[in-house]
Amino acid sequence: MLIRHPADIAPSDITDRTLFEQRRQWLKTASGLLLAGSGLLPSIAEAALPKAGKSPLSTNEPVNALQEITGYNNFYEFGTGKDEPAQNARSLKVRPWTVQVSGEVKQTKTFDIDSLIKQFPLEERIYRLRCVEGWSMVIPWVGFPLASLLKAVEPTGKAKFVAFETLNRPSEMIGQQSGVLDWPYVEGLRLDEAMHPLTLLAVGLYGDVLPNQNGAPIRLVVPWKYGFKSIKSIVRIRLVEALPPTTWNKTNPREYGFYSNVNPEVDHPRWSQKTERRIGEFSRRKTLPFNGYAEQVASLYSGMDLRRYY
Repeated sequence: MLIRHPADIAPSDITDRTLFEQRRQWLKTASGLLLAGSGLLPSIAEAALPKAGKSPLSTNEPVNALQEITGYNNFYEFGTGKDEPAQNARSLKVRPWTVQVSGEVKQTKTFDIDSLIKQFPLEERIYRLRCVEGWSMVIPWVGFPLASLLKAVEPTGKAKFVAFETLNRPSEMIGQQSGVLDWPYVEGLRLDEAMHPLTLLAVGLYGDVLPNQNGAPIRLVVPWKYGFKSIKSIVRIRLVEALPPTTWNKTNPREYGFYSNVNPEVDHPRWSQKTERRIGEFSRRKTLPFNGYAEQVASLYSGMDLRRYY
């Protein structure tokens, strides 16, 4: 008789799928009411997202509650405390909003966010998120592959990297009034990383539009890398020939490399990466190489010394 280890059993294996989805909807609604009552959920665009399809790339792990995902954030543009983004991001105006894609492309384009959402079919992607600080979550994003957007502008043969830039608006993003980081926030990926099927541009969360404190109206999600690589509130994307600067690498290159793949064998100077605490859980769990996505992405780094290229 085959006995399955509890870690191998998905929630939907022991609960009828309809009841499983109803439980998720109940958690979403209840958490949203609590947040609305507390003032933690900022006002968001009035239009609902188109219905998102399910993705085979999603994990079966239980998702974190909406209140946890929207109330515990690193988003220094709105403050350095975990609860500050939920309080301070209400000032951010996310309409009108455009994203410019330029550089080594055949067609420079500027996309209005609402047109962008309609242009590419949306999917729900339930991904693990691992912060370099040693905590993690499981989040039901809604979005579309970054590759779809990049193909629409036709990268040239010179394009080797993709550079991203966050909105710089200190009047609404009060954390930018401080010198804690060099603003605007910038990030980058190698082109093959950006084109990977797992790499997502998220425009929603739990089936609804993205809350401001989670990177509204559009953010990057790269689930096998530490969370700071998944840049929020994007306004510019450039395809470039040379490795682009990234904010945390500029701030402290000894502690933050360009690649920043989740790696339990390479500790951050201030935080061990061997284990993590899932938000909502008491005990710690082992961290998996590439955050559990090694089967899909390890080949991207074949032959690389990941201790050197951290």
